[in-house]
Amino acid sequence: MPQPVIVTIPHRLGKDEARRRLQAGLSNVRSHVSDSFVMLKDAWAGDHLDFQASLLGQSTTGSVDVADDHVRLEVQLPWVLAVLANKAKVLVKRQGQFMLEKPTPKR
Repeated sequence: MPQPVIVTIPHRLGKDEARRRLQAGLSNVRSHVSDSFVMLKDAWAGDHLDFQASLLGQSTTGSVDVADDHVRLEVQLPWVLAVLANKAKVLVKRQGQFMLEKPTPKR
């Protein structure tokens, strides 16, 4: 049975800028991670993202909701990865903060 991991990351960017940075950051993650992580599907609908990924050979699904002052990430971890849930939560929060804090060049 999957175990949900929920991470809330505060920001001061506003919805549009936070969403733009997350979209750019997710593109960057795809090109710089190893074969142990593969983003299989991602679909943005306004300020909401649904995704499916594979981590260490295990499939997972999740969602991201962007608000004016925070981002909420929920990932459904399979039981094999649920053992690592607390470490994963810290890692996800750190990566999310990095995406939101690091300025990205405007196109």
